[in-house]
Amino acid sequence: MINECAVFLLSLLLTLPAFAGQHVALRPRASGDPADQATVREIVDMERQAREASIHRDADFSRRTLAEDYVAITPLGQVTTKQDTISARKSGQLRYETIDVSDMVVRVYGDTAVVTARADVKGHQLGEDFSGPYRYTRVWVRRTGHWQAVSYQATVTQ
Repeated sequence: MINECAVFLLSLLLTLPAFAGQHVALRPRASGDPADQATVREIVDMERQAREASIHRDADFSRRTLAEDYVAITPLGQVTTKQDTISARKSGQLRYETIDVSDMVVRVYGDTAVVTARADVKGHQLGEDFSGPYRYTRVWVRRTGHWQAVSYQATVTQ
């Protein structure tokens, strides 16, 4: 059985909108629509902001950008919420040293964007190392002119 600290660690690691960064290899779906291309650029910027917010433990970013009905699924299958994410940011027990993203693909469907990517993370939770490679999917929805994350799921990879 996995101890409670490890479960909490993975829950916090993967509920935070964390994985956008400096080393993004972007492969958006082919589209000749300039609106789609502009949306892809907006979403890539949201992912960059999410990465910065995670490194700096910015709870306000989560308050602003996570939908009230936001749901995240950790690699252990746990469900976490917007409030869980905000609380994790405030606690300061979770620390990211680096978050490097690659293989990012952004697909646009009107006011919805789906991001898939790989994230190599280095960090600690309560002194325990959770560094390693992950793959994730995040769903963004444009509501009243602003992008909100509504869903997130991550998987540990090798």
